[in-house]
Amino acid sequence: MDILGATLRVCVDDLETAVPFYERLAGGPALRFERGGVQVAAVGCFLLMSGPEAELEILRKVAATIAVKDVDEAHRVLTELGAHVIAGPVGTPAGRNLIAVHPDGAVYEYVDRRV
Repeated sequence: MDILGATLRVCVDDLETAVPFYERLAGGPALRFERGGVQVAAVGCFLLMSGPEAELEILRKVAATIAVKDVDEAHRVLTELGAHVIAGPVGTPAGRNLIAVHPDGAVYEYVDRRV
């Protein structure tokens, strides 16, 4: 499995206020979308999220988003290594993803850019 990079997940109270700071920090525009009532802005290596507290509480449990070449391959490797896939693979506005709990209890999202 090829890991291409990681995205830091940041829950913010006000996405409109946070985005300009992160766009300037990262040196590029935000890619915005909504997922399950949560407003999301991807800016450089940051994934900003804002929405209902009940949704954010769940999202805060995911330590990071890890970019991979192929989510199906990630699924196979993670399963072989004893991780428990709790969601996915499913399509998202930015690609396909899955969420896995590693044997140590850490929770990560794995995403590819295929649609």
